[in-house]
Amino acid sequence: MPHSKTESLRIGIVVVAYNAQSTLLETLDRIPVGFRPSIEEVIICDDASGDLTFEYGQQWAARDDTPSTTVIKHTKNLGYGGNQKAAYLLAIEQGLDLVVLLHADGQYAPESLVDIVAPFYTTDCAAVFGSRMMDKGAAKNGGMPFYKRIGNKVLTRFENTVLGTDLTEFHSGYRAYRTSALREIPFEANSDGFDFDTQIIAQVIHAGGRIVEVPIPTYYGDEICYVNGLKYAKDVVRDVIEYRLAVQGFGTSEWVPTPDEYAFKEGDGSSHSLILEMMAGLAPSKVLDLGCSAGLLAEQIRAAGHTVVGVDAIELPEVRDRTDAFFVADLEKPLAPEIGTGFDVVIAGDIIEHLARPGDALREMRRVLRPGGQLILSVPNFGHWYPRFRVTFGLFGYDRRGVLDNTHLRFFTRSTLRRTVRRAGFDVLQEASTGLPLGTIGASGGLAGVLRKIDAALVRLRPTLFGYQNVLRLTPHAEDVLTAAITLREPNVLSRAIGA
Repeated sequence: MPHSKTESLRIGIVVVAYNAQSTLLETLDRIPVGFRPSIEEVIICDDASGDLTFEYGQQWAARDDTPSTTVIKHTKNLGYGGNQKAAYLLAIEQGLDLVVLLHADGQYAPESLVDIVAPFYTTDCAAVFGSRMMDKGAAKNGGMPFYKRIGNKVLTRFENTVLGTDLTEFHSGYRAYRTSALREIPFEANSDGFDFDTQIIAQVIHAGGRIVEVPIPTYYGDEICYVNGLKYAKDVVRDVIEYRLAVQGFGTSEWVPTPDEYAFKEGDGSSHSLILEMMAGLAPSKVLDLGCSAGLLAEQIRAAGHTVVGVDAIELPEVRDRTDAFFVADLEKPLAPEIGTGFDVVIAGDIIEHLARPGDALREMRRVLRPGGQLILSVPNFGHWYPRFRVTFGLFGYDRRGVLDNTHLRFFTRSTLRRTVRRAGFDVLQEASTGLPLGTIGASGGLAGVLRKIDAALVRLRPTLFGYQNVLRLTPHAEDVLTAAITLREPNVLSRAIGA
């Protein structure tokens, strides 16, 4: 909810400086005198300059008419992004509520500090950006070169398209963040270069933070520009594409947050929809959902009239509301007695590929099934064309989800999966394959429908190559069921026969 206009916020000003002795004091002196009492701390970060930037910062800090100031000189150059990381960590450590990024070269007007922080008092925004492109003609009138204006507009449009945003400018260095928002994003994993600013935008948006823009004047003077324009553009394009691919499951970018839970896989042919189809027609059953995550699949199974016990290594929000009972357990170990036995159905959706000893886990699943019960198992297909392509061309690497999920410890093709379940004591009752998870990666509309039909036809034609996941409905070996039934009816039959 919006913050009160009278709210007291501890404001920090982070000044990133590199070889800025000729501009630092002038820039700092332009901080409005009337605004200075609102500043809790000025943090001047000298990024291992070769001039007197640090000493000039100390002069400012020693004056009686300046806010409390901390001056830091890095022993090695951390880069534009690395310098921001160090400053933001210090701001968080000092308990500041807001941190405003100010460049020591004076390119961004310190006189606009009041405008930059104002939205934090009236909205719940996570960040405020100063934009040179909001007011028509402002960038040109401020001396921004034509090629930079065009490059700025082209890149901003591309970034807005890929990230689904509507910012007027992605490339302003005049920014302010709530430290509470910074705590929620992995900005320490960002680039140390100038594309840090693009990555942190993606992170704030990914975390659900709101970004407000305010117009600022444009000023281009005699400051030294350390940005390689072509490299910067290439890095920015790479970053937004990398982000979009990462949130769809491809690659393992550390700077893109990873969700704690698996989403419910909706849509025709997904593993969850096939599991639900395999359970269709069953009388109300006692179901054990192993690796239930937040209980989204369990919720659907309960809605069909079944009783569901959920188990996972961690407890996610709302999982107890979506299951009849929930237990935290390490699936590498035997299931605890309180979880129970005699289940009609055990579901292991995308589980055994995460385990070091999948055979042992399968035998444990067989143990908790009632005689004649069923295990429904879904496992990614390593024989799918995507990992085959990656391996063939030497591009093997892990992704954030899917067949090459970076948490997978084991890989299975259809034939190796069959052997694994048979060795664990199961017979295959039904076998199916899913297609590509087009819904999961955001594909929709007419083209997606055509792709689904083509993919489904290819899966039917050759599931070992085009099947994305193998889904099996299993039951314990017939002889095991017979032995269990005999034991249940007449527990002493075997011992009497041996003693005869």
